[in-house]
Amino acid sequence: MTQELRRSLGVFDAVVIGLGSMVGAGIFAALGPAAGAAGSGLLPALGVAAVVAYCNAMASARLAARYPASGGTYVYGRERLGSFWGYLAGWAFVVGKTASCAAMALTVGAYAWPEHAHAVAVGAVVALTLVNYAGIEKSALLTRVIVAVVLAVLAAVVAASAGAGEASRLALGGDATAGGVLQAAGLLFFAFAGYARIATLGEEVRDPARTIPRAVPIALGVALAVYAAVAVCVLAVLGPGALAASGAPLADAARAADAGWLVPVVTVGAAVAALGSLLSLILGVSRTALAMARDGYLPALLAAVHPRSRVPHHAELAVGAVVALVAATADVRGAIGFSSFGVLVYYAIANASAWTLGSRERPLAVLGLVGCGALAFALPPASVLAGVGVLAVGLVAYAVSRGRPARPRR
Repeated sequence: MTQELRRSLGVFDAVVIGLGSMVGAGIFAALGPAAGAAGSGLLPALGVAAVVAYCNAMASARLAARYPASGGTYVYGRERLGSFWGYLAGWAFVVGKTASCAAMALTVGAYAWPEHAHAVAVGAVVALTLVNYAGIEKSALLTRVIVAVVLAVLAAVVAASAGAGEASRLALGGDATAGGVLQAAGLLFFAFAGYARIATLGEEVRDPARTIPRAVPIALGVALAVYAAVAVCVLAVLGPGALAASGAPLADAARAADAGWLVPVVTVGAAVAALGSLLSLILGVSRTALAMARDGYLPALLAAVHPRSRVPHHAELAVGAVVALVAATADVRGAIGFSSFGVLVYYAIANASAWTLGSRERPLAVLGLVGCGALAFALPPASVLAGVGVLAVGLVAYAVSRGRPARPRR
């Protein structure tokens, strides 16, 4: 008989887990590449990404309330569209978010000890995997602390940059193309995808039919407000060209605003933010791996639940090992586009699943589905080609796994 996970998370913890992923990934990893694509169109791109994310959030919330089990869109696609679409969503999520985990681990290393970024990244993965192994309540508690620190640092950057009114005219100048705005929106979508963690933890949320639909929009709204405030201030101080060229835009914005004392604070905040993202990302990937293992698409060993801590401990250890290996060799910026492609495929399937729920859900589901497709194929060509190639590998694995009997579901 399948063991169930412990339901211990309320609305506040679910919101914090979502924020822990979104805020760290977005502000410290995606703003620079997005500015390189959109230039002065960074703010419109943020708006486009937010609209698509909102559609996806509502689709995920309604589906998660109906199917409160670990696995997120893997479960929704399986139940609403069929096993193939569920598998494709799960594969896209696991692969895309593994790249995200590596990117966040490398961000920790780049800020904490640039000369040994890969070694620090591997150490961060090992440490947070052990935290997750100890139980979901400990993960939620640590995420609360991380989110509080990151929001305080971002508030300090906004306050220090707020007086740069003359620079704002330069930030809003220049040319922006529609293609560049769409590509930037696709890259910025990487920053909004954290609310998926709430849905993939559906089996560990108390009263999921009420908690998940409340937590997802709250987390998304808070993240959007934070992103908009920081993006406006950083653009005002640096301008789109300098922002695109910056490897540490918030630290550079503090220097440009004559707040050099804030630079070490931002450096610590960036490392802490990336740790928060990494913590919740490992949670989400391991829960999707658990769900796929329960259905026979991944090794049965990954379906084990620890008898005391009630977490999918084998899946967490396996995910941690793979992420550590990728973090030892990967490139941060290259991982963002690849991750965005996989996650946009995942949410396209979520919107298609929500469309089947009824006429009330269909307008947002259609907008979300079209938006995901547009942003996915507007990404840099290398990211699209790599994403399509990895999805093809997943389809081959699906064809092989179809000959195996699926284990019974709960």
